[in-house]
Amino acid sequence: MPGSISKTNRRSILKGALAAAAAPALIGPALAQQKVNWKVQAHWPKASGSFNDSLGALAKELAARTDGRFTLETFGAGEIAKDREIYNVVRRGVVQMGTISPAYILGEAQAMGLLYGVPGTLREPWEMMHFTKNLGAEKLVNDELRPKGVMIFAEKAYPTEVVLKRKISSAAELGSLKIRSTGAMLEYFAAAGASPQQVAGPEIYQAISTGVVDGAHWGAAVGALSMKFWEVAPFHMKPALGITNDAWIINVAALDKLPPDLKLQLLSLIEERYFLRSVEYQHQEAMALATGRAKMNVEVVQFPDDVLAKFAEASKTILQKETAKGELAGKGGAALSKLMSDLGYA
Repeated sequence: MPGSISKTNRRSILKGALAAAAAPALIGPALAQQKVNWKVQAHWPKASGSFNDSLGALAKELAARTDGRFTLETFGAGEIAKDREIYNVVRRGVVQMGTISPAYILGEAQAMGLLYGVPGTLREPWEMMHFTKNLGAEKLVNDELRPKGVMIFAEKAYPTEVVLKRKISSAAELGSLKIRSTGAMLEYFAAAGASPQQVAGPEIYQAISTGVVDGAHWGAAVGALSMKFWEVAPFHMKPALGITNDAWIINVAALDKLPPDLKLQLLSLIEERYFLRSVEYQHQEAMALATGRAKMNVEVVQFPDDVLAKFAEASKTILQKETAKGELAGKGGAALSKLMSDLGYA
């Protein structure tokens, strides 16, 4: 009869329905047992404090929260790639994840310089955290990066401070120095009369000790202590040049292939760690500087007033340039300027 269903067909349909109903019960446990291992190329040398306290801590906590189902195989700076090369190896999927300074990839997104941090603008890590997450700097960058196959997530907000081999008391004395720097800080030092140089992280100590440069920044006190810079450059300069972000960079295809629960664990942990690590870093900064003063004859020196005046003018110029990079940069620059106004900085 037209429209009728034979007993054989009914049995087939019933079996199919039962199989479909059972599928989630079978697939669920299978997915729950899936294990993932990602390679992570850091821009930090293994000697850097953040290699263990940032990357190592993330890897340990991720493995614990997923019962060992999601593990990270970590590589120190240069083992697979270094500096800007990390962006390319992550984008191509050579490794699934990396750590990076946004300063290394300023040309990849209009607002990247804002995410890195404009020197001389914000003064406290919480301000950068607010700008990055709540006011949208990170999202502006990812609006451009995701179509390229990568996404960036802030890892910590921290002060950037420079150490010098010799004490200075004027802009003229600063002008005689070569200083390792990166990103917008290069322009910042150049405006104050110094000669900024780009040197890869693992090579900074040797560059200072052999006179290639007369000082450098790698974070602030924590970086100077862990990288042993104070052995060859005992003058630690204040105030901070600015507040910057370090970042995680992740291959989008690898991220999207993760089982949903592992993807949620990773992204949630990254968000959580941004707050925890930024605050922890400030505690470590105080302890590191105390250690330097007490045990390594480190002297904290304030930048001379004429240097600070040049820095202030340079900061305005750099912010204008960053804001003028395009529509997205303009939105980020407006948000940063409004925040600075609200804080009484401008």
